[in-house]
Amino acid sequence: MADEKKTYRIFFSAAEPSADSHCAELITAFKQTSYNFDFVGVGGPQMASVGCKLLETTTQKAAMLNNAFSQIFHYIKLIKRITRYFKSNNVDLVIVCDSPAFNFHIAKAAKKSNIKTIFYVAPQLWAWAAWRLNKLKKCCDKLCCILPFEQSWFSEKGIDTTFVGNPLLDNSPPDIKPKNYSDFDSQSAKIAILPGSRPAEINSLWPAMQKIALELKQNFPNVTFTTVAVDSEKQKTLQAAQLPDFKCTYTTDSVIEITQSSDFTIVASGSATLQVAAAGCPMVIMYQSSRILWHTVGWWLIKTKLLSLVNILAEKQLVPEFMPYFTSTKPITKTIAELLQNKNKLNQTSTELIALTATLKQGTTCDKVAQIAIDILS
Repeated sequence: MADEKKTYRIFFSAAEPSADSHCAELITAFKQTSYNFDFVGVGGPQMASVGCKLLETTTQKAAMLNNAFSQIFHYIKLIKRITRYFKSNNVDLVIVCDSPAFNFHIAKAAKKSNIKTIFYVAPQLWAWAAWRLNKLKKCCDKLCCILPFEQSWFSEKGIDTTFVGNPLLDNSPPDIKPKNYSDFDSQSAKIAILPGSRPAEINSLWPAMQKIALELKQNFPNVTFTTVAVDSEKQKTLQAAQLPDFKCTYTTDSVIEITQSSDFTIVASGSATLQVAAAGCPMVIMYQSSRILWHTVGWWLIKTKLLSLVNILAEKQLVPEFMPYFTSTKPITKTIAELLQNKNKLNQTSTELIALTATLKQGTTCDKVAQIAIDILS
């Protein structure tokens, strides 16, 4: 057993707002145990607010695919700084959360300093970059995955893996029922818009999502829109980039809360799609990429026929995914318009989404990860 009299230093690495939230909740879970901890790492304001000393704030620089290249030199310097920290400070455990492109380097540096490492949120090697399995084996002592099928997939590859539930759904209401569209009026539909949390996502998707909304307004004059921002700063960013003719309500309330009261959602690809699914809200999923990069590299790297988490879990195209879309929003608008006028399809989709996410709701994800960490420290 871990020593209750000793203070253990845990280093966290989070590069995105979602990982910042996961790590902050995990730190809170650690504090509720009978053990003593010192928390340090890289991450964001949520981690700092629960007592993690940050070497650097990383969440404002989160990027994806081609947008990541502009940040490469910054991250090289940061990785070197963290490596020096491991060498000159006593660290008992490293927990890296998501962002494998960055966190593989942090885990490798930890291993060189003989520090045990937990990966919290599995890198999606089953979808692409399976050749990195050997790298994961070398630098991961324990993999805590948040999608059910990942436990068997990684375990079969020789990696110690446990499905811990999905932290995004831990606080969701346990009794959410499928929506009933029997009396639904498509002309007055309530639509939620989730443009993501990364600056690159917002820059590429927010203008397009507004354009789709304006196109829908032409055929559904009484439709209303609610845009969900991850925090007040992102809300200001969205408001500053609002198109002149577009009107919506902005909120930083929870995704599940907003989509429970919405009829449909337009959402950026990512973990938020699972929250929308847990609310039983039909959706279209979007992601934009460089046409050249996608056709030269993307199609070769990605091995799954379906790209969104919801459809991968469903093992079919349960909801439309436009991944990637390049320029025209017309096909997306057309798809949404057709769905809004198909009550039977909306009812069926809502029912299937609720069933799909039921297995993800463990309710104690962070408690499980904290206990796994304490066992490793023993």
